[in-house]
Amino acid sequence: MPHVDTKSRIIEAADDLFYRQGYDHTSFADIAASVGLSRGNFYYHFKTKDEILAGVIAHRLDKTRALLADWERSADAPVTRILSFIDILIMNRSRIAAYGCPVGTLCSELAKLDHALQAEAGKLFTLFRDWLARQFAALGLGDRSHTLAMQLLSRSQGAATLAQAFHDETFLRSEVAEMRRWLSELIEKSEVPCS
Repeated sequence: MPHVDTKSRIIEAADDLFYRQGYDHTSFADIAASVGLSRGNFYYHFKTKDEILAGVIAHRLDKTRALLADWERSADAPVTRILSFIDILIMNRSRIAAYGCPVGTLCSELAKLDHALQAEAGKLFTLFRDWLARQFAALGLGDRSHTLAMQLLSRSQGAATLAQAFHDETFLRSEVAEMRRWLSELIEKSEVPCS
């Protein structure tokens, strides 16, 4: 298998393990076993766990950019795009109830560890925040766009955290319904057209 393919497989396996087990609780051996590599072959691609973490963060940033671009292409209306962000909680409800939000759990763990890559991981939230702010601005909400983006982002993180704490997909569904209602009321109060 080509060098690039093996490196990508390692990053994807590490991404999944860091999400399910946590960065600190995932060893080189765990990742190597998941990919089916000997430790010698593994070390050829990555010398340290921090190198793998940097690769995982870059991989997640690329995937997030692609997701946001897909939402942009697939919906003309900003409200529909914002609903795509809200509904991602439903699409991933089982994993969120089991492990939390992949972005939130990684950022929280790296902050606790005072890890050098914590700011880099935080760029994942920045991507979502800035994208949401652009959607609210496109709705004509101007000066409030950044604040509304932060409110929605924090609400989705809170819902994910509590859904994980209580392993409760039903709670997550009800919170998504509330976020949808909040968005609808916001649009009505602001007299913003939906398209």
